[in-house]
Amino acid sequence: MTERSCLSIVLAAGEGTRMKSATPKVLHQVAGLPMVAHVVKAAQGAGGGDLALVIGFGADALRAAAQSFAPKADIFVQEQRLGTAHAVLSAREAIARGYDDILVMFGDTPLVEADALSAAREGLAQGAGVVVMGFRTENPSGYGRLIEKDGALAAIREDKDCSEAEKRITLCNSGLMAISGKHALALLDQVGNDNAKGEYYLTDIVALARKAGLKVVATEASFENALGINNRAELAAAEAIWQARTRRAMMLSGVTLIAPETVFFSHDTEIAPETIIEPNVYFGPGVKIEAGAKIHAFCHLEGATIGPKADVGPFARLRPGADLREKAKVGNFCEVKKATVEEGAKVNHLTYIGDARVGAGANIGAGTITCNYDGYSKFFTDIGAGAFIGSNSSLVAPISIGERAYVASGSVITENVPDDSLAFGRARQKTLPERARQLREMRASAAKK
Repeated sequence: MTERSCLSIVLAAGEGTRMKSATPKVLHQVAGLPMVAHVVKAAQGAGGGDLALVIGFGADALRAAAQSFAPKADIFVQEQRLGTAHAVLSAREAIARGYDDILVMFGDTPLVEADALSAAREGLAQGAGVVVMGFRTENPSGYGRLIEKDGALAAIREDKDCSEAEKRITLCNSGLMAISGKHALALLDQVGNDNAKGEYYLTDIVALARKAGLKVVATEASFENALGINNRAELAAAEAIWQARTRRAMMLSGVTLIAPETVFFSHDTEIAPETIIEPNVYFGPGVKIEAGAKIHAFCHLEGATIGPKADVGPFARLRPGADLREKAKVGNFCEVKKATVEEGAKVNHLTYIGDARVGAGANIGAGTITCNYDGYSKFFTDIGAGAFIGSNSSLVAPISIGERAYVASGSVITENVPDDSLAFGRARQKTLPERARQLREMRASAAKK
């Protein structure tokens, strides 16, 4: 398709009462990203150009959220919800600037794909005035049918108005549409509200465009592209579809998922080929994994960077700011937060590392804790390359453990340890011969009384 200007209009004014939530429906999340942001991403992937966001219920919340996923969007408020054509015309000011293509999408269809939107734009590039995106289903009951004749779209017929022959048509209306920018306002302004609900329906422009002698066509996409979310059960279904798509894409890109159905990704998870993901792993936002890493079962990762051939888990938690370098190891029942674990360092088990640096080749023994918080402020722990921290040690920050230093097991370290030094921070052991037997006898006697 030649370079064409485009305005993407995303309708997001609905209240979504069936969600039973004070949060606007389109801000409910799929894969950690608001539904409406998924739609915006798809539009961007289709070369959607400028963006107009039409909002209503929860306008303040939507304005605030849009700063993260669509900071340059023009935002228009639909004061009264009088139908889809009325909603599109809320963005009249943007439409009037003049674009080759106008894409109209809904903020509650998070599974729409860029390829489907590109196909609709291609129809405009080939001379159509209006392109309607359809989908096929074996059970079309309840959906508007797309009536085609001689390769063109003749009408959109609501289910209740279909003849018996038309009811057997399986190509259905998704509601998603592309409109020639040259004709958009003229068509929209002709839409009337002479219907039972007194609303202005976007679908009416199909008949209006044909009456004006414009070519109207339908494109076909998968059902998921048109899946609108109205309640939390449908939200969960959309999440499942999104996860299934992403798992497949990950595996086709060279990532091994041993039990794909048990792994959950975020919208921005990045995993390089040759990585192995074991069962029951959850990726929150902001995770990037480089080639050859291995994530063992039952790990929870968020905001973490994992270097080449690093090894994580099982049962590890990486929190935001965790940065594991090449061949680093974070083992079972460990938590790492805002800390760098440098090349070849090992944090093997039962350990908390927070606000810290673990130098290359260092070894952190089981039960070690960086005591980074005093109830008011966070403090940094620096552990040098090649250091050895014995099991069950507490490092009270701010503190520095030098390169190749050795901290004896069971120590509470409150002072800096120089390079190549050995540090003890524990009480001296005292052994009392026969005292254990005497203690048992004394307690047994007391228990009989």
